[in-house]
Amino acid sequence: MTDTLTIARVGGQGDGIAATPNGLIFAPLTLPGETVRGTVREGRLEDVEILTASPDRIAPVSPQYGDCGGCSLQHWAAEPYLDWKREQVRLALAREKIDAEVEPTVPVPAGSRRRLALHARRGPDGRAILGFKARKSWRLVEVNSCPVADPRLVAALPALAKVAEPFLEHPKSAPTLHVTLTLDGLDVDVTGVERRSGGGLSRDAQMKAIEAAAAADLARLSLAGETLVMARQPHVQFGPATVPVPPGGFLQAAPPAEQAMVERAVAAVKGAKKIADLFCGAGTFTFPLATVAPVIAADGSAPGIAALKAGFRTAKKIKTIEAQARDLFRRPMAPYDLRGCDAIVLDPPRAGALEQTQQIAQTKATTVVYVSCNPVTFARDARVLLDAGFRLETVTPVDQFLWSAHVELVSVFRR
Repeated sequence: MTDTLTIARVGGQGDGIAATPNGLIFAPLTLPGETVRGTVREGRLEDVEILTASPDRIAPVSPQYGDCGGCSLQHWAAEPYLDWKREQVRLALAREKIDAEVEPTVPVPAGSRRRLALHARRGPDGRAILGFKARKSWRLVEVNSCPVADPRLVAALPALAKVAEPFLEHPKSAPTLHVTLTLDGLDVDVTGVERRSGGGLSRDAQMKAIEAAAAADLARLSLAGETLVMARQPHVQFGPATVPVPPGGFLQAAPPAEQAMVERAVAAVKGAKKIADLFCGAGTFTFPLATVAPVIAADGSAPGIAALKAGFRTAKKIKTIEAQARDLFRRPMAPYDLRGCDAIVLDPPRAGALEQTQQIAQTKATTVVYVSCNPVTFARDARVLLDAGFRLETVTPVDQFLWSAHVELVSVFRR
C-alpha cells in the first residue's frame, strides 16, 4: 500500500519529515513543501516518488546520487541548504535555552575535499572496487568520480583500487583506505584488515601492496598507523609551519573550511598575552595562533604532538610553543595548568569536551574560541561557559562536509 505525504521540514540527519496521525515519517532525498508517494516501513518512506517538487530542488551532480550514502542534500539549492545548516545550530542552542545570533553558514566549494575514506570490497568479477556505503546499508557503491573531492583524489581512484587489492587477502577483511592529499602526494592509511583469525597481512600481500603503492606514486602507505613504505614524508602547511603528517593522523577535511575557522580563531585572540590550544592535533590552529602570542598546546595523540614539535622547527617569526601529549578527557587542563592564558582555543571531537570546559570556566581567561563538529555537544558545553559568566559573542557554521547533514562551527566567548 502506498502513502501520499507532504514534507514539512528536513530533520537533523538530512531526511525530509512528514507529520502523520501515526507519527513522524522520514523520507530520504526530499525537501520541505514537496508532495511525495511511497511505501511506509518502520517509520520510513521507501521507493519515494516526487509528485510535486519544491522550487528549491536542483539537479544533483554526482552520478552516484540516490544510491551512495554521502552527499544526500545535493538536490537542494545552495541558499536554503546553507540556511538549514544555520538553523541546526540555532535549534541545538535553543535546546540549552541559549539565545544567540547565528551567523550565515560559510560555504565551501565542491572539489575541495582533501580526505576520503574509501571502502574496498571484491566486485562480482573478483577485482577490488572502491566506494562508499549505500544509504542505510552495508552494500558498497562503487565510486569512479566524486564532486566533493579534490580532482587529484578522483584521478587516483583506479590506482588506489590496485593498492587495495592485497588488503583483501583474508575473506573477513573489510579494508578502508583513508586517503589524504598532502604537499608531497597521497598518504594512505589502511584499516579494517583482519588480524585475529588471519594473523594480519602476509609478507607476500605486504610486498604486493608496496609495489602497488610505488606504481601509484603514493607518498606513504601505512597499515593501521604503521608505515609499510614511505617514498616521501607527507607534509601539510599550518600557517608559517610545514608539518609532517603522522600515519592516520587527523586533519580538517577541506582546506577552505580550515582557513575559515583558523581566520576567525586568530582574529578573536588578537591582543592576547598567552594562548592555550587544546585538542590541538598536529597544530592546525597552534601555528597561526603562535603568530599572536606564546601557545600552550595539548592533545591526546602523541604522534600528533611529535609532528607539531617537528613543524615548530620549520616556522619563522612565531612565538614559543609548549606542546604536551595529554588525554584531555581523563586529565583535562586545570586552571593551574592554564595560568596566564587569557585566551583558550579548543577543537574537541564529536563527543565535545565537558570536563575540559568545566575547568576552563574556572580560569581567568577572557576569551574562549570553541570549534565544534557537533552542535549538540557544543551547546551543552556552551551552557557551562555561559553559566560561568561568559557571553557568546559569535557562532559561525561552516559547511566543511558539503551536501551532508554534518555541521561544523566556530564560536567566540568573551568573559
